[in-house]
Amino acid sequence: MFKRLKLYLIMASLLSFVTPAIGQQSRTLTLDEIYSLAESNSTAIDAERIALDVANAAIEEAKSGRLPDIDLSLSASYLGNGTLTDRNLSNSMGVKMPHFGNNFAVEAAQLIYGGGAVNNSIAMARLEADMATINLDATRSRVRFMLTGFYLELYKLHNIVDVYDKNIHLAEELIADTRARNREGIALSNDITRQELRLQNLLLARTEVINSIDILSTRLATIIGLDPATEIIPADATLEYSLPMNDETYWQEIAAIESYDLKRADVAIEMGEHAEQLARSERRPSVALVAANHFDGPITIEVPVIDKNFNYWYVGVGVSFKIGSLYKTNRTIKRQEIATEHSRRQRDEVEEQTMLSVHADYVRYVEAFETERTLQKSVELAQSNYNVIDTRYRNDIVLVTDMTDAANQLLNAELQLTNARINIIMRYFTLLNTAGEL
Repeated sequence: MFKRLKLYLIMASLLSFVTPAIGQQSRTLTLDEIYSLAESNSTAIDAERIALDVANAAIEEAKSGRLPDIDLSLSASYLGNGTLTDRNLSNSMGVKMPHFGNNFAVEAAQLIYGGGAVNNSIAMARLEADMATINLDATRSRVRFMLTGFYLELYKLHNIVDVYDKNIHLAEELIADTRARNREGIALSNDITRQELRLQNLLLARTEVINSIDILSTRLATIIGLDPATEIIPADATLEYSLPMNDETYWQEIAAIESYDLKRADVAIEMGEHAEQLARSERRPSVALVAANHFDGPITIEVPVIDKNFNYWYVGVGVSFKIGSLYKTNRTIKRQEIATEHSRRQRDEVEEQTMLSVHADYVRYVEAFETERTLQKSVELAQSNYNVIDTRYRNDIVLVTDMTDAANQLLNAELQLTNARINIIMRYFTLLNTAGEL
């Protein structure tokens, strides 16, 4: 039994001294610096940026509908001899033809009125670009929120290491004191073993936290485009973040304006309205200025064929109207109207869910402050209790188990307080993300 215990203690001691790879670089970064690196290196943000470029190019493509259409054609051909017959196909005779034929034509049309099709197509393209912009901002916010979680968790883990270091130091002092008592015959060897076992548990727990730091740091470094081997150390000023205490109405008003989900819903409604107009434009005539020039030869509408070139041109106004659209597009228009109304209903639902989310996040945000105050008091009580037990232990009034219990209570209280302080900041960023302000 004692051999196994000694083996466990030796293995735990070895684990406690596991350190990152030799030559690993460390870099202290603020949260704003993390955001800046992510802006340049995040693949998710880069993909949305390209999507926005595509949407902007689509706007220019839609605008080309306002430009004139110009058609140019040129041909050269070999004409065979013709045959002339009566209507009953009798009395056929050959007709000599000039064998070289040519055709050159230029036709142009400038749309004057298209029933609103071009304007609505441009408006739809612009709304697509607006949606792409919102998606880019939302993705940026999502990436920042994710990185904030990693960063604050990393900060929390570093603070936990500090708490463990402090308690390891106290445990080592307690072991030294217990050894001295054992030599004086006041404490038992089992008391020393119990304290050493607690120390090794602390060292092992510390090692697990160090490994978690390594894993999280590697993930964070990869996302922001740094060497994965770089150890990221959160800046000491993290806890100094300005945390406003605006009321819930303030956050509700911000979310009503800035929420990305609401912005998407608003754009979807506008797109539906323009889709309706685009469908209605099918029932309207198109009016265009037209001009053309033709240069043809030979003149084959005469017999015998006139072996000359014939050039003619014209300008005018062309009107076209799809009669079938009067009874075909009604169903399309109706479908678009229903789709738009659906978008409005969805917008109401999104607004409701957004306001509920803001309310929940705000309540948790305020709660986090109260939790910190409570845990701060718990640490003070645990520290006071530890001091009292320590004094009594040194005066041989309490047992070493009481000392161990007091030390464990202090450790747990300090860990909870560390987590509570980080939790306040995380709740604040959660509120910012929900309101569309991150």
